[in-house]
Amino acid sequence: MSLPHYFRKALIALTLVLSLTLTACGGTAVTAKTVDRPAVSSTQSYGQIERGTTKQGQNFGEWVVQTGHGLVQDAYVRGSDKLGVVISPQVRPTEVRTLAKSLVQGFRKNAPDRDLTVLMYAPDKQLVLTAKYDNSTKQIQYGTSS
Repeated sequence: MSLPHYFRKALIALTLVLSLTLTACGGTAVTAKTVDRPAVSSTQSYGQIERGTTKQGQNFGEWVVQTGHGLVQDAYVRGSDKLGVVISPQVRPTEVRTLAKSLVQGFRKNAPDRDLTVLMYAPDKQLVLTAKYDNSTKQIQYGTSS
C-alpha cells in the first residue's frame, strides 16, 4: 500500500471517528421507542424515505449524512440497533470496511449496551458489507454480500 493511500485511509477513519464521537457525546441517544409512521407507498421516491423509525434515529441518520464529508450519500436507522448507509462512488472498495468500523464506533455511542448492525450499500443500493457488533464480546464481525 502506498504512503498517500495509507494516509487517505487513515484520515477518513479518523475524521469519521472524531466526528461521530464528538457529536455523539453531546447528542441524544437512540432509544428503542418507536413512532408510528405512515408506510412508504410505491409511488414515493427513494429520497422520501425517512432516515429513522424514531425521531432520535432520524436525527442520527441525518447527522451521519451531513458529517460524512461526501463519503455517505444516505443513511437510515431502523429500530435502535440497525444503521444502513449508502456510500458515495468516491469510497474505494478497500475503504468500505474502515468506514463501517468507524460508523459502528459512532453508533455505539448512541446505542450503548446493544448488539448493533451496520449495513453498507454501494451507490446502486446493492449491499456490499455487513458489520455486526457483539456487545458481549466487544467484537465486530464482517460479512460480504454473496
